[in-house]
Amino acid sequence: MDRLETRELEYFLTIAEELHFGRAAARLVIAQPALSKAIRRLERRLGVRLLERSSRRVSLTPAGEVLFREGRQALDMVLAAARRAQQAGNPDARLRLVVKPGGDGGLLPDILACYEQEPDAPAVEVLFGGVANRANLLRDGRADVALLHTPHENIDRLEARTLVIEQRVAVLPDWHRLAGRASVRLVDLQGETLPRWHGLTADGATGPEVADMTQLAQLVALGRTIAVLPQSFAESLGPDLLRVPVLDAVPSTLVVAWPPAAPARHVEAFVRVARTVAARRHHTNQTPANAEPS
Repeated sequence: MDRLETRELEYFLTIAEELHFGRAAARLVIAQPALSKAIRRLERRLGVRLLERSSRRVSLTPAGEVLFREGRQALDMVLAAARRAQQAGNPDARLRLVVKPGGDGGLLPDILACYEQEPDAPAVEVLFGGVANRANLLRDGRADVALLHTPHENIDRLEARTLVIEQRVAVLPDWHRLAGRASVRLVDLQGETLPRWHGLTADGATGPEVADMTQLAQLVALGRTIAVLPQSFAESLGPDLLRVPVLDAVPSTLVVAWPPAAPARHVEAFVRVARTVAARRHHTNQTPANAEPS
């Protein structure tokens, strides 16, 4: 079978998303007859029908559904490889790091300071992607490495190493009914309004949509919502809100993540430095205050 061309795959994926040849042609900026001809040629080469066409609708066949599902991932990987190749060939290239503001577990200043001591370390460009697309910046080649939180952020198709495991806390105004508790469990939070994070599925939350931590802090202070966050995230919301440990909430894990392709030398160095800094911080936190240095 002849190889599948990326242009043909892009044509098919656009039709599969639109399920309409006219709209797909407009998105691709080509004539509709040329698009129809390209899809028929692709179907002949693959030996299967990808689309069911009628005068009223376009739908995917079982074969089309498979190509839609797997083809998107394949095309994204090709485009990411091209972006990474361009980055590698740029003599002024920087290490592009994605992180959530305040979501570095307090590690980032030490990581950057240590990384700068690495031989030939390129300058670091810090990117603040939205909660729904930080991991995607790695997948599509727009970033080299990231600090992400699981299970909140999806790290499928990425390599990752654990840096910090954090307890999650409920963030409350000081007059809340649970404000006097030393700790709570998830059952204690039943009936509470939880925020919907912009760009993510609601997962049962019915509260106001939140785009950033500043907005969240204001809504919690007004009593419009509460939040269950990793400890380090909660600390960034300021001193006027209470933080109560949620004993049975799934912990939040801060990971350093990168694309699954063999990492460049400077990415390997950043991952190594990040893990060293995290291990050192963990050791310091576990050492009793009155312990003598060895």
